[in-house]
Amino acid sequence: MFERASPDGAGGTAGRVGVVLGSQDATPLEFWVGAEEGQTVELDDLVVCAARAPDGETVRFYGVVDVVRKRYEGAQFDGDAFRVEAGMLPAEVSYAAHVHVTRIDPERFLPPHPGAPVRIAAGPDLEHALYFDRMPARLPIGLTRGGDPLYANLEFLDGTRGAHASISGVSGVATKTTYAMFLLYALFHSGVLAADAANTRAVVINVKGEDLLWLDHPNAKLSATDRALYEAIGLPVAPFQDVGIYAPARPGSAAVVPHTGSRHVGVRPYLWTLREFARDRLLPFCFAEADDARSQIGYAVERVTGYLADLAQRGSADDPGLDGGGRPLRTLDDVAQHLEQSGQLGELISSPPTREAFLRRLHAACARMGHLVRGTEAPDRWAIRWDRHRVTVVDIHTLHSVGQMFVVGVLLKRMMAHKEQQGSARPLVFVVLDELNKYAPREGWSPIKDVVLDIAERGRSLGISLFGAQQTASEVAPRVQANAALKVVGRLDAAEAEHSEYGFLTPVARRRAAFLQPGAMIVTQPEIPSPLLVRFPFPAWATRVSEVPAGTAAGRDPFARF
Repeated sequence: MFERASPDGAGGTAGRVGVVLGSQDATPLEFWVGAEEGQTVELDDLVVCAARAPDGETVRFYGVVDVVRKRYEGAQFDGDAFRVEAGMLPAEVSYAAHVHVTRIDPERFLPPHPGAPVRIAAGPDLEHALYFDRMPARLPIGLTRGGDPLYANLEFLDGTRGAHASISGVSGVATKTTYAMFLLYALFHSGVLAADAANTRAVVINVKGEDLLWLDHPNAKLSATDRALYEAIGLPVAPFQDVGIYAPARPGSAAVVPHTGSRHVGVRPYLWTLREFARDRLLPFCFAEADDARSQIGYAVERVTGYLADLAQRGSADDPGLDGGGRPLRTLDDVAQHLEQSGQLGELISSPPTREAFLRRLHAACARMGHLVRGTEAPDRWAIRWDRHRVTVVDIHTLHSVGQMFVVGVLLKRMMAHKEQQGSARPLVFVVLDELNKYAPREGWSPIKDVVLDIAERGRSLGISLFGAQQTASEVAPRVQANAALKVVGRLDAAEAEHSEYGFLTPVARRRAAFLQPGAMIVTQPEIPSPLLVRFPFPAWATRVSEVPAGTAAGRDPFARF
């Protein structure tokens, strides 16, 4: 067994907070520490102790405190606390902490010796405890509760050894999207990307409100405390640089203008031409709700998709519309009418019930996202050019659910096709997508789910890393969750935390997740065998028009004077 290391040995008594208890079992994976009088041991503290093996080798045990407790020694009954307080019963207070071991160096799996001094890990000890010394490229992910920087290994996000991040938590409290954007900010502003930084791209899907339309403007309301946190992490206080913002074309408008509310300057509208829609076989993404595998709708969609692709081969490639047998087709409504009136639909779909079901859903799609497909605009003029800016924000919050799924599905499909054609994992692309349970649900199948699964499983080799956020990881396709190297939770519903998808959390971490406040997350990564509490500052970039500095052109409504 081990013996205690001498006071002047490695991990000696200088600055110690306690010793390994002998009244509780000490194992290579966990042990209890008795705090010395006047010392404080708190949850999330990182500690180190040392012991000497019989052959003279010194072994260090690093770990994180996950339980702290106090109790009276010798007390047997609940009422003893009152008697001790009144001076009627002698007792001593036992102040102890449970340590979950994160690393043993060298790896000799024998228990530490009772009475071994325990110190707070700092400096090189902290780096050793969290394997930072083994990370060739460190991505800042926040701070410990004590204010020390925490890192993730970039190799588990850039595809070298893994990819993808999964962020879960209660809507409005867990700050999921905020943390995803903080990770993106750290990627571009910490220097961790090195030579890859110039060509790396990020695509951010703005699902809720217009919070992400202001990334290129500083946050005028950022507090001095948060500025100090950025300094402690080693990041500058600045907005995102080189940002391109796209919003859907406004419905009902003959002119192509972006459909936004608070921001009007620097926003480019997007849509697809009808010929492009037919040629690239995008019709399935209009039927993106999850279908029962027994449904015949999928077969009907494939038949019609093939017919439209054939139509796209006719006529001039410069014509944004289609020729429906002498009748020009300029909108999705025109396509629906052509299919009905020409009798072509009857030839493609023989079953009347399936034909009627298909038409109902096609007409619904025309009403909900038909304005995104027009046969009157020049080809490629209003395309989303996600590779032209370092960060591209694609706004979909004003769209109906059908339109949202169409845009996300088409965007991700084209991104995968682009990377496959490129044949290289570089340049890297990071995708931030909220409401992942909507696009890749646990049950059912849809074209967009197929694309998301493809990114989860093959994206690493193509240089695509998905930062997915969702309220409930239990409702996301298991294959997506299983491929995420970085797993993060904010405030969790207590019932949700009990699902097996959160098996990476310790029992204590699951309970703590119900109490997390905005600005705090629990992070698990492959190299560290214990979840860690991470604090991160509020955005250095504006998240609403009220945070944009006064007088900024993008914050003014160009039509206000009218």
